[in-house]
Amino acid sequence: MRRILIAECKQEVSTFNPHLSQYGDFRVRYGQDLLSYHRSVRNEIGGALSVFDAQPEVEIRPAYSACFITSGGTLAASAWHRIAHEFLESIRTAPTVDGVYLCMHGAMASQDELDPEGYLIEETRRLLGNDVPIVVSLDLHGILTDRMVEHSDAIVAYHTYPHVDFFETGQRAARLLIKVLDGARPVTAKVAIPALVRGDELITATGLFGQSIRIAQQLESEPGGLSAGMFIGNPFTDVPALQTYSFVVTDNNPVMAEQEAIRIAESFWPNRHRMRVPLISLDEMANRMLEPNQGTIAIVDAADATSSGASGDSNAILKKLIECGYLGRTLLPIVDAPAVLQAFEAGVGATIRTHVGGTLDAGRFKPMKIEGRVRHLSDGLFRSESFGEVWDSGPSAILECDNFTLAISSRAVSLYDRSFFYSLGQNPRNFDAVVVKSPHCQHHMFADWCQEMLNVDAPGSSSANLAYLGHTRCPRPIFPLDQDVAMKPVAKIFSRGDRKS
Repeated sequence: MRRILIAECKQEVSTFNPHLSQYGDFRVRYGQDLLSYHRSVRNEIGGALSVFDAQPEVEIRPAYSACFITSGGTLAASAWHRIAHEFLESIRTAPTVDGVYLCMHGAMASQDELDPEGYLIEETRRLLGNDVPIVVSLDLHGILTDRMVEHSDAIVAYHTYPHVDFFETGQRAARLLIKVLDGARPVTAKVAIPALVRGDELITATGLFGQSIRIAQQLESEPGGLSAGMFIGNPFTDVPALQTYSFVVTDNNPVMAEQEAIRIAESFWPNRHRMRVPLISLDEMANRMLEPNQGTIAIVDAADATSSGASGDSNAILKKLIECGYLGRTLLPIVDAPAVLQAFEAGVGATIRTHVGGTLDAGRFKPMKIEGRVRHLSDGLFRSESFGEVWDSGPSAILECDNFTLAISSRAVSLYDRSFFYSLGQNPRNFDAVVVKSPHCQHHMFADWCQEMLNVDAPGSSSANLAYLGHTRCPRPIFPLDQDVAMKPVAKIFSRGDRKS
């Protein structure tokens, strides 16, 4: 039997969000609980299990899973130390294994460890030795550090944005691990690209970024190609390795890995200038909203995108719409635990006076007074419409304030689909305007039926106006933060075969 260990540690953070993430912001699972959950959803581990379960000679050894409920601020040191201890203890106490699949994100950061994934992979290697192959799956918004590549045998990354290939990525990782167990000798080439990018051209189905991804996908299907892709990083995770990377993993063919990783990088670099978001000011947004409209307007507040690590408690757009006298029915999500508590104490049908906004990112947002009627209360547990995973917004409420319907949660929850609105009985199609706190959603969520998508330059810790954020750790010079940035593509080669005992 081939005994394969599975472990997970996933979080995406914005280091510009002052509200620290805590241990309670993770779902932690061990052993059979890990397997039962992941067999019920279409995520990476679910995809890997679908491959391993079809192999009669594979015996799965589930270890540990710590998966973020939603993205957030930098992970508190105490929470990181606890998660790292639990993760590594599960590896240390696991029965002997022949291979390891690690499911990670790549854009995690704690107060005192700016490369958590690299640390966990390195320590897993130290515990298991050089002869046990380790394959790691990562989000393409991850930051591919040398330590992550050096201590794993191979990596696999998503090929889609918006992400719709969680399950398929897990399948690719599992198949790659089996190839390594069958004798493949992975060699990885990695090219650093000095760019931070955002915008519609990153949509892999329609944008220029998709051209580079399709080169990677073709390479994976060719003889000797094991894995390939790009990491565009999370521009809001300001760490020393933050930039874009191309990578190629081959079966003992360093020349092919080097040449193709450089080819992918060179396919990407000329398109960087178009990988930016055209933003409009809050004042321009207000003027546009006062014009006659025939359908729903989506106001995209990506600066407060909870799935990108922002706090979710921005009231900047709400304030501007009230200030300009907008009268259209508007649906708007916001994180504010005290307001939810007050709504629960008052009950459905009651009118309350409270404040909303500025409870987490108080440096950017100040609480604003509102009066509204409590229309709906919820425990905040629901399944996402995208992949069926259980999401938790904490106790949540609908508060109607004149023409504004506020969907208020106690904690941040992903907003890259409509699940949160639906869980509170709200259909965005029934409104004149909806605030979308996500840079990109699958097209059918909003774009294909909304009259217009307005990308607003609002304040927030995940702003597409990257110069506003104030990076201090990432390599410089880097596009678009600096002028006249040049790229000289150089491939760095990694091969674990040279270091095996």
